[in-house]
Amino acid sequence: MSDTARYDAILAQDSTAHLKRGAVIAVVLCIVAGAMWLTGLLDPARLSDAWPAIRQLSTEMFPPDFSRYQKWLTPLADTLAMSIAGTALAVAFSLPLGLLAAPNTTPNRVAYRVARLILNLLRSIPELIMGIIFVAMVGFGALPGVLALGIHSVGMVGKFFAESIEHVDPKPIEAARAAGASPFQVIWHAVLPQVMPQLADTTIYRWEYNFRASTVLGAVGAGGIGFELIAALRVLEYAQVSALLICIFLCVTIVDGVGAVLRKALK
Repeated sequence: MSDTARYDAILAQDSTAHLKRGAVIAVVLCIVAGAMWLTGLLDPARLSDAWPAIRQLSTEMFPPDFSRYQKWLTPLADTLAMSIAGTALAVAFSLPLGLLAAPNTTPNRVAYRVARLILNLLRSIPELIMGIIFVAMVGFGALPGVLALGIHSVGMVGKFFAESIEHVDPKPIEAARAAGASPFQVIWHAVLPQVMPQLADTTIYRWEYNFRASTVLGAVGAGGIGFELIAALRVLEYAQVSALLICIFLCVTIVDGVGAVLRKALK
């Protein structure tokens, strides 16, 4: 093949790749536009009708009312405790499930499939639904919130753990097995040292998420600052609602800052 023909073939291949990429982008944009239209996001009449209610709500929410701030300190502490305990519970279950769900550490295909199925199941149930279930099981308070956050988090944290374990360097694992190490010794000495930074990052990110999610669980009676927020909404105390939202925002900012410091310290 001559240089000219080869050059034309390269141009034709590049043009085809551009056309395919453009077609994929066009399809995605059409799907996004359709979803926005079906949900009313592109309905100007409906959006314009909302402005009077937005103005009225804004006047009732500002200035914020912090008169009950002392009574919010304990619920805020409960929310923080729920996020920490829920994350710890998630890690305790996610690590063994992650090891079973990783192809290079699972004992057999049956265990692999079962672990993957459990992780998919736990991810498919929202923490709010789990909160309702655990409130019915153990009553109101922080405990159902911890259980809901922890069990739901296992699905996502375990998946990330499994993917991190799956991509470790196989050479240390092969060397450990060749030296006669047991499966536990292989995991302890050849797998975990490689993935500990990723596992720590995932755990910290999930803790930050769980703090935000724990505020929502108060809506179903799982305690914390979310319960105070829902109570203020029910009695139409919008000035207190705005004050609570500001408190939650400040706490989320602090938690994110602490998470960033922990990630730097663990590098």
